[in-house]
Amino acid sequence: MSEQIKVVLNEDEIPRQWYNIQADLPHPMPPPLGPDGNPVTPEMLAPVFPMNLIEQEMSTERWIDIPEPVLEKLLLWRPAPLYRARALEKYLDTPARIYYKNEGVSPAGSHKPNTAVAQAYYNKEFGIKRLTTETGAGQWGSALAFATSLFGLECRVYMVRISFDQKPFRKFMMQVWGAECLSSPNESTKTGQAILEEDPDTPGSLGIAISEAIEDCVSSENTRYALGSVLNHVLLHQSIIGLEAQKQMTKINEYPDVVIGCAGGGSNFAGLSFPYIRDKINGKDIKIVGVEPTACPTLTRAPYSYDHGDVAKMTPLMPMHSLGHIFVPKPIHAGGLRYHGMAPLVSHCLQEGLIEANSLHQLECYEAALLFARLEGFIPAPETSHAIAQAIREAKQAKEEGKEKVILFNWSGHGLMDLTGYNAYLEGHLHDYKLAEEDLQKSISCMEGLPIPPAIQK
Repeated sequence: MSEQIKVVLNEDEIPRQWYNIQADLPHPMPPPLGPDGNPVTPEMLAPVFPMNLIEQEMSTERWIDIPEPVLEKLLLWRPAPLYRARALEKYLDTPARIYYKNEGVSPAGSHKPNTAVAQAYYNKEFGIKRLTTETGAGQWGSALAFATSLFGLECRVYMVRISFDQKPFRKFMMQVWGAECLSSPNESTKTGQAILEEDPDTPGSLGIAISEAIEDCVSSENTRYALGSVLNHVLLHQSIIGLEAQKQMTKINEYPDVVIGCAGGGSNFAGLSFPYIRDKINGKDIKIVGVEPTACPTLTRAPYSYDHGDVAKMTPLMPMHSLGHIFVPKPIHAGGLRYHGMAPLVSHCLQEGLIEANSLHQLECYEAALLFARLEGFIPAPETSHAIAQAIREAKQAKEEGKEKVILFNWSGHGLMDLTGYNAYLEGHLHDYKLAEEDLQKSISCMEGLPIPPAIQK
């Protein structure tokens, strides 16, 4: 028998509670603000979210029970396996041991159903009939389409135009699960009409798509909005990733020195890292790294400020690292990492010094993805490739230092619907983009005059 490749949990070992990092933060996170500059109340969010999810959004309870109907659906693919990348380790000739949590085993192929199933359930329980949402690369739209099909809800997805064109198969997945997928910006909304009138050739952005989905939500009956990242309750639902990983690593007497996740809005990174950040708060010596594209350097270059989550300023002001709500990213293939803002909780953890951030070019990430696929077999999503590239960097550093190191990263999704991007890379059509300082300053200018969160007194 060869050495162990994967660590699995039995179905009865699935975590039965989500972990809420707000209970353990050294300093409380600043609240979201309304148009008057005062903290948002639950009633202000009620037209957009059901009250049972609003309660989770504002909760500071450490553990929140996962409802049995949600667990029943999660068991379709969870607990997800933990893999050891032995072939990659051998190729790199590194003393590091590299593990990854495989979230690509879900029906939608990514980590996104962890929260999509929960959100569909809570909306159903609240009496909602229809959900609207946005999607970048299509991972979230696919996940919500899958989840709403399980609970008998209608679903409309506004998909960022560049991904709508680049990734048609994700649109087809949504349609198979009964959802409607529209290109964003779209003539069916006032926001979309205004954007298209100004720039008919816009590639779109998540900020635009969010505005359209919220506009659709508040103007329709029995409808609420669902978000796939950024918000507290989304990161809460994703904590099942890290909780499972901790159980699995305990089974093999391992503990990570480095935890890595790609970071766009923050959900998969937070899902794996937040249970480990709790350990760090309680004294563990552990390095936790969020990795993003140089074309969308939210954590590494964007200011920490209050900003809107969408271009039409329909969302509350949120305390986060933001490139500005008017930001339109370059059309890189990691469509899930092109959001202008970072989850407030992830941003707060960076402010606390609990995590680190790095940005990588897409060509390095594709090179890492190709290497991984040829050694380990699985084809990564372009988003996942950022975590792989960082893991390779850490493994090479371990070799240079002659140190054993345990590296854990989140395999946030497979790349079987992203093969056009791989084809473009193999044919030499992809290029690296670094956000120009001039463009950054122009983009963040929209935040002038907005409140600045109070500095943390350490």
